[in-house]
Amino acid sequence: MPDQKKLGLLAQAGLEPYQEKPGEEYMGEAQLAHFKKILEAWRNDLRNEVDRTMTHMQDEAANFPDPVDRAAQEEEFSLELRTRDRERKLIKKIEKTLQLIEEDDFGFCNSCGIEIGIRRLEARPTADLCVDCKTLAEIKEKQQGRG
Repeated sequence: MPDQKKLGLLAQAGLEPYQEKPGEEYMGEAQLAHFKKILEAWRNDLRNEVDRTMTHMQDEAANFPDPVDRAAQEEEFSLELRTRDRERKLIKKIEKTLQLIEEDDFGFCNSCGIEIGIRRLEARPTADLCVDCKTLAEIKEKQQGRG
């Protein structure tokens, strides 16, 4: 599975980069279907990882390790649980994005309303800000952190 993550979401979903047709409407049916496939494949992969971790932790806990190893095992479990918690939050964000696709409200910046762009969305399908608005938000965040 780690190799799949290196390949990116498109390869993980078994898709090629979307090729726009001349005069094609932005976020038409074909584009929405493309992003829905990407998001569903990503969500399924994350769910499989959560299931794998639970099975792994149950198997490891049943082995009753030597007391010396218990601290190392607990640290490993703690790290895995934090990772899975982040993944659960990401699954919720993916599901929210899938809902936006169903509502035909996907692919546009939440701040200024312009098109986010197909390539940006292929790289980060849950993006809800265009590059310019995201850059401004990051600058504001840094300035507030210093003040």
